[in-house]
Amino acid sequence: MTADTQSSPSPAMRPHSAHWGVFSALWQDDVLTVRPHPGDPDPNPLIDNFTNALRHPVRVTTPMVRRGWLEDGPGPDARRGQDTFVAMPWAEVVDRLAAELQRVKDQFGAEAVFGGSYGWSSAGRFHHAQSQVHRFLNTSLGGYVRSVNSYSAGASAVILPHILGSMDEVARRNVTWEQIVAHTDVVLAFGGMALKNSRVASGGISRHIERESMQAAAARGCRFVSVSPLRTDFPEEAKAQWLAAIPGTDTALMLGLLHELVTHGWHDRAFLDQYCDGWPEFEDYLMGRSDGTPKSAAWAAAICGLSAGTIAELAASLPGKRVLVVVAHSLQRAEHGEQPVWMAAVLAAALGQIGLPGGGYNYALGTLAHYGKRMNAVPVAALPQGTNGVKPFIPVARIADMLLHPGAAFDYNGARRTYPHIRLAYWAGGNPFHHHQDLNRLREAFRRLDTFVVHEIGWTATARHADIVLPCTLTLEREDIGAAPTDPLMVAMHRIAEPHGLARDDYDIFADLAERLGTREAFTEGRTSREWLRHLFERTRLALLERGLEAPDFDTFWERGELMLPQQDDDGGILRAFRDDPASHPLPTPSGKVQITSPTIAGFGYADCPGHPAWLPPTDGPTRDYPLTLIANQPATRLHSQLDFGAHSVSEKRRDREVCTLHPADAAARGIGEGDIVRLFNDRGACLACASLSDAVMPGAIRLPTGAWYDPAVDASGRPFCTHGNPNVLTRDRGTSSLAQGCAGQLTAVEVERFEGVPPPMRAFEAP
Repeated sequence: MTADTQSSPSPAMRPHSAHWGVFSALWQDDVLTVRPHPGDPDPNPLIDNFTNALRHPVRVTTPMVRRGWLEDGPGPDARRGQDTFVAMPWAEVVDRLAAELQRVKDQFGAEAVFGGSYGWSSAGRFHHAQSQVHRFLNTSLGGYVRSVNSYSAGASAVILPHILGSMDEVARRNVTWEQIVAHTDVVLAFGGMALKNSRVASGGISRHIERESMQAAAARGCRFVSVSPLRTDFPEEAKAQWLAAIPGTDTALMLGLLHELVTHGWHDRAFLDQYCDGWPEFEDYLMGRSDGTPKSAAWAAAICGLSAGTIAELAASLPGKRVLVVVAHSLQRAEHGEQPVWMAAVLAAALGQIGLPGGGYNYALGTLAHYGKRMNAVPVAALPQGTNGVKPFIPVARIADMLLHPGAAFDYNGARRTYPHIRLAYWAGGNPFHHHQDLNRLREAFRRLDTFVVHEIGWTATARHADIVLPCTLTLEREDIGAAPTDPLMVAMHRIAEPHGLARDDYDIFADLAERLGTREAFTEGRTSREWLRHLFERTRLALLERGLEAPDFDTFWERGELMLPQQDDDGGILRAFRDDPASHPLPTPSGKVQITSPTIAGFGYADCPGHPAWLPPTDGPTRDYPLTLIANQPATRLHSQLDFGAHSVSEKRRDREVCTLHPADAAARGIGEGDIVRLFNDRGACLACASLSDAVMPGAIRLPTGAWYDPAVDASGRPFCTHGNPNVLTRDRGTSSLAQGCAGQLTAVEVERFEGVPPPMRAFEAP
């Protein structure tokens, strides 16, 4: 064989990681090959969304500036979202942006800047967009107005510390899948435990064990009960009993179950006396002594759509069993979302099993791959964000309120606060046109800004509504360290492909901006990206050394591609310690016990969140005009809206639209057939989708997942709608309650009809 024809070694697959799984990848001849980690028993197909992403036409390839901002300068502008863009060299756009940042700081102060990232863009611990933008704003401007909590858990993160402890303790350091397999008799899951949710974890996940754990528990005799409008909220391996309660009525059902337990004396009086505070006041409400309405099985049946016999039968099956009560994120993403989170804890307390292995209460188990796992025994470092010198903040889901009503007062967790006046919003690593509600209102809110800056890999609706769009690298185009506190595999995330077009790492963009502002050293600390990776890895290496374990240097780790980390013993967290010795290990609540009634919350005087859990009817339920309940839940084909243009996500769309699912009886009543293009609508807006008929959705409900990239158009009557199927044109932009002000976007009332005529083209995946 001649030198010219000798074969060279094939390029090797290199390790990488995403929120949906660890994998290896190879970019060769403009083709990306991905392969899940060999140790993953149930790989997530979302990794296939990468296969067409690197050079997709919707990628942002060069810095772009909105023409109206460029020609007329900063200021509120109704053209945002409709204007054209002008390509600009990196040096010039960085100069202009630095000058604008300086102008806003000088004229209005750092409290006029909102740092709007939402954190899910990369599994890497260094190139984590939220950390990058916040570090830049802190070190270069002195701070920014921040948001607190999350769209996924805005209500639970506020209510849980009042009644049990932090969400991290109750969700992450609590019952494990190992315990369920070994000990649990009944898992009573309100909102189900859908694998599409538990297949995802920030920082990455190397082993998806939920499916095999449910299968093993069911084989031992554990009974899973799914209270959900969707049968698919449990995998078939769990053999779950499906109770199709009316969406949003879970609190009433829990009250009916507990009323049965108390009426028959099946509740654990000793546990309530020793470990709980405020039971007598709540019992007066439960039994109707305080308001004249006993919360009986018959009372609950009339609200939740299940028979009184079914409720009574379920209640009777619980005493004497190791029961685990679980509440999904979905329940608290609705009006009065605090109530099911609190009420489920009270139900678990009445059964007397909080703190037992595999029993009691675990908020959000099955919602993320973090939960139900052991914690790592050594730390994983993240990029430090510096000190934020600005004190005002907002609950994350109140962004439109803040921009539309600067200076207005709002309630939050017992305090009366004021919305700041934001002139500039800086967004990196997030897409509010996925997370937020009432998108017509959000569009108007962003038009009130002086300047809107976005780092993006693709032309999302957020980028299309920005003034300055800076192309950033896709995770496959940079190096990083993938790690999560509950996954034992640390991954060397190798660069798989060169950056597309003129895309740059967020870090390098911010470093150049900091240079213009005279703060480069404060932002970079003199380190390159690779030097930061070495610096962050050192914390883990030293912790391994302290334990006498193998502690390779960074170069060895990088060459190997992965490192197994030790994990802690399964100790059950604060709830186990509290049960074992309540005097020595009280809960971090005012009484040191489970707060069944909270004098603190009662003292806030919120009518929409009283001092104990209660049934509060929704104000956005079905009506004569809008008789269906829309379930805008998380998608199965992507994480949030990430890579909606990816191969796997697109393969599950039909006729270029997102798929909505409704019961055959509801479809027949409206003349809707399988595969029809339909129009979902209410007073807030409308969108198109492709109909799928299934009895896995209860009658009266219609499912349209979030995450389809918003593609606005105007109908013949001049009304806006989304051609692609984004349900947040329909959902209501209001807080869960005055306590938490969380996102209430899971449920809303709609009607659906066949779309007549030729549907407009879907252009969300075309660059402007």
